[in-house]
Amino acid sequence: EVTQLCRRLLCILTVPLCYSSASEDLGCRRGDFSRKHYGSVELLISSDADGAIQRAGRFRVENGSSDETLDYTPGTWRRTDVHLENPEYHTRWFFKYFLGKVHQNYVGTDAEKNPFYLSVVLSDQNNQRVPQYRAILWRKTGTLKISLPYSPTKTLSVKSILSAMNMDRFEKGPREILNPEIQKDLLVLEEQEGSVNFKFGVLYAKDGQLTDDEMFSNETGSENFDKFLSLLGDTITLQGWAGYRGGLDTKNDTTGIKSIYTVYQGHELMFHVSTMLPYSKENKQQVERKRHIGNDIVTIVFQEGDDASSSFKPSMIRSHFTHIFALVRYNSQNDSYRLKIFSEESVPLFGPPLPSPPVFTDHQEFRDFLLVKLINGEKATLETPTFAQKRQRTLDMLIRSLYQDLMPDLHKNMLNRRSFSDVLPESPKSARKKEEARQAEFVRIGQALKLKTIVRGDAPTSLVTTGLCRKEPWESQLFCSTFPYDIVCADSWGQSVLVATDAAGVMLLDGESLPPVHVFDRTMVVKQMHVLEPQDLLITRTDKGKDARLYVFRLSTIKKGLEERQLIRGKCDSRENKLEKTKGCHLYSINTHHGSELRIVAAIRNKLLLITRKHPRFSAVATGADSPVEEFQYIREICLCDPPVVMSLVDGPTGENDNMICVAYKHQFDLINESTGDAYRLHHAEANRVNFVAAIDVYEDGEAGLLLCYNYICYYKKVCPFNGSTPMIQSNTSDFHFSWNQMPNAIVCAFPYILAFTTDSIEIRLVVNGNLVYTAVVPELQLAASRSDIYFVSSAPVSSASNCSSRDTSSQSSPQTPTGYEMPMFPSPLGDGEAACKHIFKIPLCNLVGRSIERPLKSPLVNKVLTTPAPTMVAPAPLISATHSLSLSRMEIKEIASRTRKELLGKLENDFTPYRKFKFFGLSLTYLLLPGTATFELTSNSKAT
Repeated sequence: EVTQLCRRLLCILTVPLCYSSASEDLGCRRGDFSRKHYGSVELLISSDADGAIQRAGRFRVENGSSDETLDYTPGTWRRTDVHLENPEYHTRWFFKYFLGKVHQNYVGTDAEKNPFYLSVVLSDQNNQRVPQYRAILWRKTGTLKISLPYSPTKTLSVKSILSAMNMDRFEKGPREILNPEIQKDLLVLEEQEGSVNFKFGVLYAKDGQLTDDEMFSNETGSENFDKFLSLLGDTITLQGWAGYRGGLDTKNDTTGIKSIYTVYQGHELMFHVSTMLPYSKENKQQVERKRHIGNDIVTIVFQEGDDASSSFKPSMIRSHFTHIFALVRYNSQNDSYRLKIFSEESVPLFGPPLPSPPVFTDHQEFRDFLLVKLINGEKATLETPTFAQKRQRTLDMLIRSLYQDLMPDLHKNMLNRRSFSDVLPESPKSARKKEEARQAEFVRIGQALKLKTIVRGDAPTSLVTTGLCRKEPWESQLFCSTFPYDIVCADSWGQSVLVATDAAGVMLLDGESLPPVHVFDRTMVVKQMHVLEPQDLLITRTDKGKDARLYVFRLSTIKKGLEERQLIRGKCDSRENKLEKTKGCHLYSINTHHGSELRIVAAIRNKLLLITRKHPRFSAVATGADSPVEEFQYIREICLCDPPVVMSLVDGPTGENDNMICVAYKHQFDLINESTGDAYRLHHAEANRVNFVAAIDVYEDGEAGLLLCYNYICYYKKVCPFNGSTPMIQSNTSDFHFSWNQMPNAIVCAFPYILAFTTDSIEIRLVVNGNLVYTAVVPELQLAASRSDIYFVSSAPVSSASNCSSRDTSSQSSPQTPTGYEMPMFPSPLGDGEAACKHIFKIPLCNLVGRSIERPLKSPLVNKVLTTPAPTMVAPAPLISATHSLSLSRMEIKEIASRTRKELLGKLENDFTPYRKFKFFGLSLTYLLLPGTATFELTSNSKAT
């Protein structure tokens, strides 16, 4: 009784501690959604066998959402989206794109006299006919990777590459390293990012066991435990094992006779199973078992008994190395598994989030989820201060040691003294043969090193064995083919898209089912637009010199005109729709929350004009007026020091004198108080040149947050509610940032994903941690609309745009890099004589956010037959119409994000057919056939193979 009383008292006393640590922000970075699905940080305690209370430190307990059981019951939820974060086929650039190919490496010292290395290669983006430069900067703080567009007329310089990486000052200018042996050293630097193979502990615990001594002393497991092990992988004999061994003895059986092993998406996984490791009757602590499982970063605890029995706590395992525990329980009544995750508080958030409830009736689905969760968890743990500092020390030591080895050759011919402007120079004709011989030797050594790495088992092979049959949430659908005009801006209207062009005015597209319909002629040069269906409004900004203005229209009036086939409206017909005080407007922004009052901020040079709508729910029926101009009123003007480049409205929690405007100009983001006009510095961009992209409002759960996007950086800044008239910009405890691989032109946040649209790719990351999950190559890409479903334009063929992926299945993932004196001649995606025609694709937003809404939104062209296309339009080819999705407002997206999880309709299909197996240098290779696709082949240019 005393023990129970002390335990309850300790629980009461420790509750306030849950809110006192800055690390709590790791668990609530995305507000309510993250607290439910990624776990809240709390202090965990437990008692040993004698009843003594133990303190376990702080752990993030991930157990799914507890208050969503009304919507979802076990077995009825759709599969959670499962992705490997920062996968090797996206992150191990040097092995994949550089090693064994002609590239250039440079060495230099920065302003603080720290050595650095730079590697540059020119290649094709996965055989998509999109040439680009890839650059890797090696520093003691880690590696930075960026892609730069290729231009046949502009020479890329080392200085411009380093400037794009925010490095503009040097102690010594970089010099090229011509010795091909440098590839081996750079490969070692890349391997410091972490192993491509993983070892996980598996601990069997009987019902009622409370200490690690009891758990490690279990000689054998139960029938349910053996069933779980067979689900994890195959039982292999350790003696003579040639694959990844995970620290186990494969010669003398000192670590057991058998173990569990599997390969998942190219990663070799070895499980340290407690009942398979050596057991000692004399040693009660089972040191040999603890030596392996206690030194694993991630441990699975399989606990017998039901949920009402004594629960597991991390304090039961005395290990300072294990950071993540996965508690697995099996329910024989419904043949299901229940999962619970414990993560040490310093471990960053990692996915996938547990479903609600965390019960899996599909065993294969549970296996996929568990393995991905464990792999992502170990990768996330390597970013904790403990491991990051060790990695940084190792990286610093290796970089300095390599620099010292190169020092004697600084005054010899090994390092080239070419100037900054000659990164990929044309070699003199007299040195052509010598350069060709050097490059041939460079490629030979690189390919031999690549083969050796593969044979050793340290190569990132996931690029070969990823599941290509899986349906991904970002898979695009063809919306409109053969669109002949360049799109300036667009917005969705129901299931249609309102598109503005310079050459043909504004048109309404309804996919392939109906021809485009003209709405405005070319005299309306629209540069920005917003379609607000709940408020029956269309807002546009026309920009043609000094006559730039804002126009407002009723959607119902436009729809009526389309139905009655009235004449196409022009600028003269829209005089009564312009907002008079907005002359000269070069940019505008609106608030995104439809439940609050509509606000518009128009930027006229360095002046902000705040406009609101008098009656947010004003209807055309009540007024009878075709123009809604009279419903808008001008509130105030705010003067800035410079014209803004990017603007975003941030709604305050009360809406009373606490609304904000985020503006970007010069090298900074500022917050402007709408009521007072006072400006507060939010973030300063440390770069010589700043390309502002977006400031995205991620307001959620009473907390305002902004994703500030510029250059290659995406920076999350949390902003507390106003204290009086002053915004409290919170300290950096909750801030985080990540870098894109390519500079974005536009960014879309569709929780839980954030998508960057670059010149020729869509880069997809997770909002909660910025981790990369996918990169799709889309030539000549342009984002058209994203307020509901995402529409983008590309010159890619219709058949390949949805499937263009960087998950290469060929060992020749990129062609031989052109030599320095041979500038590449990449073929154009279009054949000779073909017209430059655009294709419009759609990514349904309900696939990304994981849940659709019940009310359908009709297209403005529904129940309407149009027989006469626009005179200048090219008739679209008869194709199967894309499946229409449901449009969501941004407010509805945020509501979805805060109350539910990611759900996908797609399910991984195991359609790989073993065709032939053979041995090769000790490797067991399998030749696979996929339905409807080409055969995988393993090839090499090396004569030795």
